[in-house]
Amino acid sequence: MTRYLVTGGAGFIGSHIVHALVARGEEVVVLDNLTGGDRTNVPAQATLVVGDIVHAPTVDELFAAYRPDRVLHLAAFAAEGISHVVKRHNYTVNVLGSINLVNAALAAGTSFFGFASSVAVYGHGAVPMRETEPPEPADSYGNAKLAVERELAITMRMQGLAYTALRMHNVYGERQSMADPYRNAVAIFLNQIMRGDPISVYGDGSQLRAFTYVRDVVDVFLRAIENPAAWGKTFNLGSRRTSTVLHMAHAIRHAMNAPNHPILHLPAREEVHAAYADSTSTRHVLGDWHDTPLDIGLVHTAAWARSHGPVQPTTKLRLETATPTEASWLKWIAAKTAAA
Repeated sequence: MTRYLVTGGAGFIGSHIVHALVARGEEVVVLDNLTGGDRTNVPAQATLVVGDIVHAPTVDELFAAYRPDRVLHLAAFAAEGISHVVKRHNYTVNVLGSINLVNAALAAGTSFFGFASSVAVYGHGAVPMRETEPPEPADSYGNAKLAVERELAITMRMQGLAYTALRMHNVYGERQSMADPYRNAVAIFLNQIMRGDPISVYGDGSQLRAFTYVRDVVDVFLRAIENPAAWGKTFNLGSRRTSTVLHMAHAIRHAMNAPNHPILHLPAREEVHAAYADSTSTRHVLGDWHDTPLDIGLVHTAAWARSHGPVQPTTKLRLETATPTEASWLKWIAAKTAAA
C-alpha cells in the first residue's frame, strides 16, 4: 500500500482526489488548515491533520511521522483577481508553503511530488494557451505558481525528486466553496441565486473561459503519478469546451430552475479576457478524458448546492496594499461580507 499526502485534501479538488485514492485502497494523509475546506469532505478512511503548509515545523513533523511516499499538493491561495493586493499572503502560501513541502519531501525520501498549477502562468498569452509558449503571468498568483513549477524542475534535476505540474483552469463542481467572495464564479453564482441576490457579472460577461467539471480532472491527475513519461513535465489540464462568463451565468439559472433570476453587471475589472488551454499534449501522454458539457456539470453542481443551502459570503482575508474604496468591485464585495 502506498502512502499519499494530499495537501488541501479537505478542500474542493483535493477532497475529490482523496476520495479517489481511498477508493483505490491507498493510505491517505490529508493536511489542511480548514480555511477553505471542511472536515466533512474527508472520508473516514483518510487521516486528517489540521495544520498549515506555511508553518514549517508542522510540515516537518508531519513528514517525519508519516513519511509519505507521494505528495499531491493542492493547498493554495487561489484568488488570482486580488493576488496583487495581498502579495505577502499570496507568496507566503503559494511559494514559501510549497517550498516547505518540497524540503520536507526531500528529507523524507518522498518519490513523487504532484503539483496543482494554473493556466494563470500564461497571463494574457495567445489562446489556446500551450505549454510550448513562454509563460508571462499577469498577476501575482500566476507568478507564484510559475515560481513553484521552476523550483520543482530544479529540484528534480539536482536532487532527484520526480514531479508533474498540472496547469488546471476554471474547475467547478461539488464541494466548491460558496462562501468565498473572491473566487469560484460558479459557486458564487449558485449561492447568489439561493440567497436571492442578483448574479454578479463583471463587465459585459464576454470573458472567455473553459469551465472544467471536477470529476473530469481527478483521474488524469492521478495518472501522472504512475507514468514516468509525465515526470519532470508540465501539462495543461482542462476542458476543450469554451464558454463566456455570461453564458455560464445563464446556464446556472437554468440548472437552478431560475431562468429569470436577475443578473447585475458590475464595472469591468482588470483580468485576463480569454483563458483556455490546448490539452493535446496532456491527452497524448496521460490519455484522453471526457469533457463533461457545462450544462450537465452544472446540473450536478446545482443539486449539491441546493442540498447544502445558501451561505453568507465571508472572508478573513485583509487587503495589504489597497482598500475596498480603491476599486468598485472590491467595495461591492466588502459590502456583501460586512454582515458576516
